[in-house]
Amino acid sequence: MRTLHADTGYLLYRLGLRSGRLFNATLEESGLRLRHYALLRYLATVDGALQRELSERLGYDPSAIVSLVDDLQRLGLAERQPAPGDRRSRIVVLTEAGRDVLRDTDKGSRRVTDELLAPLEPAEREALRELLRRVAEPE
Repeated sequence: MRTLHADTGYLLYRLGLRSGRLFNATLEESGLRLRHYALLRYLATVDGALQRELSERLGYDPSAIVSLVDDLQRLGLAERQPAPGDRRSRIVVLTEAGRDVLRDTDKGSRRVTDELLAPLEPAEREALRELLRRVAEPE
């Protein structure tokens, strides 16, 4: 019988738990959670997105996206605006305050990543990132 530490799925689960705890502890200073950070990080790469696009890209339930966007809007970090070319639709955009918070939280994110990956050499870190990307985003 295999031990738990020989089970890749279990190890990924444990890493996810540890990573989530560390990231959430760092983000608490800004009143955010990891899901908020992921949404802000995505919004920083686009010129606005429909909520259904956010749901698809981030893999969150559509109702969770509504709640997350509400939180970010309440904090002044994102806002809903009319979609260009379609007055009935609204896009979510990052505000300047959101960009500022993202810059600040990026420092904490790098600290957490460095702590998690401390046992690895730089080349191993890059290889792990690439392997995780391939597994997380299969084409």
